[in-house]
Amino acid sequence: VGGSSVLPCPLKQSIIMVTWKIIPKTGAPCTLGYRLDTNTTNRTTCSENMNWKSRPDLDASLEMWHVGIAQEGNYTCEVVTADGNFDKKYYLTVLVPPRPSLYCDDHGSPVCEAAAGKPAARVWWLLESNSTPEKEGHDNGTVTVLSRFTACSTNVMNATCMVFHPTGNWSQSIPC
Repeated sequence: VGGSSVLPCPLKQSIIMVTWKIIPKTGAPCTLGYRLDTNTTNRTTCSENMNWKSRPDLDASLEMWHVGIAQEGNYTCEVVTADGNFDKKYYLTVLVPPRPSLYCDDHGSPVCEAAAGKPAARVWWLLESNSTPEKEGHDNGTVTVLSRFTACSTNVMNATCMVFHPTGNWSQSIPC
């Protein structure tokens, strides 16, 4: 989320037309089109954060900036040539890094939280614990994972939480 992405569209010899068809999981579909015979481009309902990477007759790649969850979905590049039609399909998945935190609750127990990540983060305790992570899904597709440390022995001085996610890992210790 927030980064940029380029989806390549392999060009063939003697192109006539190139079209990007975008069907996001949420929102309206959009298209970007290019016709060689008139050297014109056309766009319908596409957001301003996406466009051709360069001239479509030289490089038909689609470039997106400030990618958000709304851009997640199906992307198809169709190339029409004298030899036939060719397409390249993509499914864009947007990763959202969770916001990790570690704190002591009102009972003095450590609580580890990985808020609003996509996909859901994995939360682990360094020492053995009887805790089971709780997951809460949000309307935007992100998930918050919360885990309360329940020690198997009473000799625990510090609890260390580890959060694992495709966007990066995190760990922190806390005495409660």
